[in-house]
Amino acid sequence: MITSASTRANAAQVADSVAHSADKVIDTTRSYANHALDVADETIHSLRGDVKPALDKLTRKAEHYANQGIDMATQAKDKAKESLSYYSQATSRYVADKPVQSVLIAAAAGAAVALLVSSLRNRNRY
Repeated sequence: MITSASTRANAAQVADSVAHSADKVIDTTRSYANHALDVADETIHSLRGDVKPALDKLTRKAEHYANQGIDMATQAKDKAKESLSYYSQATSRYVADKPVQSVLIAAAAGAAVALLVSSLRNRNRY
């Protein structure tokens, strides 16, 4: 039987998993941005002189876009976490308010999955 506590725990695990994945995306974005900035910095030092103003401008743009990418990834992570939290709470409330319907819905979903798996197995035999 599905309990409100186990539903909250599962939803919290999903939220934590998404947040962890978003953190990985942010770290990867930072790593790529830092690498791009390092490459840009090396290029600037090797091409000093006449092209210095243009390279400085490109460096500023690269930094801007890198920071913008990091900000967007952070915002996406925060939105995902908020959405998961909202749906986790809504699911927990529904299970707490309507436990019988929740069990019936879970049973129907399980039966549908079992029927689908059985159908696919029978289909693969022929």
